[in-house]
Amino acid sequence: MNSLRFAICEFNHLQSIKTIKPKLLLLAMVPAFSLQPLALRAQGALTPPGAPAPTMLTLSQIEPRTPISFSPSQIVINQPGSYYLTTNLTVIGGNAIVIAANNVTLDLNGFTIFSTSATPSGMAIQLGSGGGITNVTILNGHITSGITNSAGGVYGGGGFYYGIQYFSPSYNILVKDVSVIGCYYNGINLFVGNCTAVESCSVMIAGEAGIVASRVSRSTAYQCGGVGINADIASDCRGDVIGAGYGIVATTANNCYGYCTGSGYGLYAIGSANDCYGYCSGSGYGLYVAGSAIGCLGQSTAGVGIYAHIANSCTVGGGTANITYKYNMP
Repeated sequence: MNSLRFAICEFNHLQSIKTIKPKLLLLAMVPAFSLQPLALRAQGALTPPGAPAPTMLTLSQIEPRTPISFSPSQIVINQPGSYYLTTNLTVIGGNAIVIAANNVTLDLNGFTIFSTSATPSGMAIQLGSGGGITNVTILNGHITSGITNSAGGVYGGGGFYYGIQYFSPSYNILVKDVSVIGCYYNGINLFVGNCTAVESCSVMIAGEAGIVASRVSRSTAYQCGGVGINADIASDCRGDVIGAGYGIVATTANNCYGYCTGSGYGLYAIGSANDCYGYCSGSGYGLYVAGSAIGCLGQSTAGVGIYAHIANSCTVGGGTANITYKYNMP
């Protein structure tokens, strides 16, 4: 009898467990956040406080520069800074741009400065106004006017007197990647001895000097009336002069080619010429070196091929009986 009562009790216990377990399972499935206080579930305002602020820098913040556009009169830069052209500039006479401040960079930005003057006048870019200036860079563009060369050295027409020219001697000036065509006097004249430099520039048709600077490298000057290139140090350059002038004149010339006609000098080196070639198609000197010439070639159709105080490993071009070779002069 007792055993029967025990079995019945055990059965009832098991039945109660089966009833409780599903209730516990349902309770466990209730999301935990539903058991949290309402204050912990508050989201706050969903409306943005305002438009998002820009996160990118503007071009003027990245590279602060001042644009230069068309002007009916000359443009004067009288404050330090960086400037750039936004279009071609055309003047009908006088100067186009005057740089009258120190610490200026002028980027021509691939554009051209033109002159349509009927007679020669002004400068495309004038360096200095009342006095000299320092720390100026001009780069990346073109200067064009209408001066032409005819009849073997006669220059005429209209356009600029000068391409890039100092008004007063200026210091620490660099001109790079600029081409100049057709100036009545000088193409690029920065003066020598003042820490001035011209790099990768070209001048075609200049009635006096093509390029003048303390250091000239990887540049050419063609059809010039007085001197093609005049530099303290000229490297990897070519200078051509028409008439009794100098294709290249330098204190030191390295890997340069100078050409002249008439009674001029193809290449004239005051100090030394290294791996250079001087040619004269007239009665002048192909290569004239007051100091030492090393590894050079000189030729003249009716004058002196090479004249040097000291010449090592040099060659005189052949072809005419009038070429002479002088070296180791006292």
